[in-house]
Amino acid sequence: MNQKAIKIMLSILISLVVLGIIAIVIVLNIKSDANADGTRNIDEILESSFETEEITTDIKDDRFVRVQFRIVTDSDDAKEELQKRDFQLKNILIKELSQMEEEDFKTGIENLEDTIKLKLNQLMNEGKVTDVYTTQKVIQ
Repeated sequence: MNQKAIKIMLSILISLVVLGIIAIVIVLNIKSDANADGTRNIDEILESSFETEEITTDIKDDRFVRVQFRIVTDSDDAKEELQKRDFQLKNILIKELSQMEEEDFKTGIENLEDTIKLKLNQLMNEGKVTDVYTTQKVIQ
């Protein structure tokens, strides 16, 4: 081959490598910008969340409730810690539920979720609880 053809092929090769690097940088920045506002996609939420067992206990006005929660944490480490603190979580739930009356349970479930979140965050060392969702509730 002559020198001119080699120079052209080398220039094309270098241009393609530079364009490839630029494309990779752009794709990585776009992906990280999608989550820059702090929102997480559903898969990330499910990976860092913990579903409690179904808990049945009495409430203040001699009725029984059956509840289950999904607790979302900010990291996998926080989820693991929360799973280890399962007995403390049950204790918090039983104490809070035993102070509620039927009407509180029907209309004030958001207050219960906020209280659970607050009390769990006071216990947590690794990360924090970001959300508490009631996934099942039955009053008997």
